[in-house]
Amino acid sequence: MTGICFEAHNELGRYSREKQYGDLIEKKLIAVHIPYKREYNIKNTGNIIDFLIDNKIIIELKSKRFIGRDDYKF
Repeated sequence: MTGICFEAHNELGRYSREKQYGDLIEKKLIAVHIPYKREYNIKNTGNIIDFLIDNKIIIELKSKRFIGRDDYKF
């Protein structure tokens, strides 16, 4: 997964939008036959994650210059 994410970042650069990164990551997951769910709604929480990979790994994309404290829920 790390490799796929870095490939997407290297191809698009650092100032692309979250949707662009997500679309490219999705294409790469399909190409290597990794099962995933996109924009997966976590039951009874109201939270939607960007990717659930193989029902084991959560990927939450952020695309902004700096990630701050407000980007995390505590």
